Amino acid sequence: MIQKLSPFSDSGQRQLCQWEPRNCSHAARHVSLRLLNRFSHLAPMEPPHQPAAAATGKNYLSSARRTISLERDAIDALANRLDATFERACDLLLACRGRVVVTGMGKSGHIGTKIAATFASTGTPALFVHPAEASHGDMGMITAQDTVVALSNSGSTAEVVTLLPLLKRLNVPLISMTGNPQSVLARSADVNLDVSVTTEACPLGLAPTSSTTVSLVMGDALAIALLEARGFTAEDFAFSHPGGALGRKLLLKVEDVMRRGDDVPRVAPATPLARALLEISSKGLGMTTVVDADGKLLGVFTDGDLRRAIDHDIDIHATAIEDSMTRQPKTATPGMLAAEALRIMDDFKITALAVIDADGHPIGALNLHDLLRAGVA
Repeated sequence: MIQKLSPFSDSGQRQLCQWEPRNCSHAARHVSLRLLNRFSHLAPMEPPHQPAAAATGKNYLSSARRTISLERDAIDALANRLDATFERACDLLLACRGRVVVTGMGKSGHIGTKIAATFASTGTPALFVHPAEASHGDMGMITAQDTVVALSNSGSTAEVVTLLPLLKRLNVPLISMTGNPQSVLARSADVNLDVSVTTEACPLGLAPTSSTTVSLVMGDALAIALLEARGFTAEDFAFSHPGGALGRKLLLKVEDVMRRGDDVPRVAPATPLARALLEISSKGLGMTTVVDADGKLLGVFTDGDLRRAIDHDIDIHATAIEDSMTRQPKTATPGMLAAEALRIMDDFKITALAVIDADGHPIGALNLHDLLRAGVA
């Protein structure tokens, strides 16, 4: 007969551990029964909460359309409010000799982070400083050469307001973006941009929705206005985005991917088509350049030219390549963007280009496969 010991007592644990394997199943049933008896007085566990029936797709869509409509109306109202104040803000930012420091708390901080990133990638050096961290050392990231953009819908966010005396002491220009032009932040700023909204998209009127959207759009408007004022180009943009497909398309030049030297197919104009085909095959570009005695480009002979020659029953052993080549072909230059060379190929339905220097000498060649391997296409 098994002694009734609590499985939680030291003696019970020792005895359970000393049982023989043949007693294990019996012991397990015994412990289970003892546990059930011990806790039988407790109320049964509630079943997991079952959510209410999901809203219909129609309700989802109507909610989404209402949100989009409210935020669109808020943006339209913002556009109608733009005036000379916006121009003064742009002048301050354009005159900044340091960096634009964006700050904001909570959701405004998230928007501020994106605004700073947009500034930085479009020619306006910028960074985001968290206002709470600024009070604990990060204030040292702001210099007298900077301009500060502070976001607060209420205009009275404690962490932001705490920085105002310090910013005044640094004598840095301050641009605020608030929903309350009479707030402490708005009245302390050199320029206040009104980003107020009449209605948040949130039906409770609590979650920042329309207000954050308007702040984000105002930040984009500032960044693009400055981009245009600086004459910021696509190549400038590429230097801020060197990674990925965008960087390759905007930075990679023809000279970075073209074939050079002996890899460039060349034949003389009197070369028979049969021998020219050997040059095309050995160089693997699907074409060959035809050059004169001075090495200047006279034309090219491509796979397409070969098909046309065969259609006309031309004797490839007796016909010189100058009689079948394409004269004044499309070409590229070494300093041209690789993306531009790709556009030429697309526009004229060709798959290869000769690359010439300023004197018309073919110094390189490339085809569509070269651009594909470089990640441009």
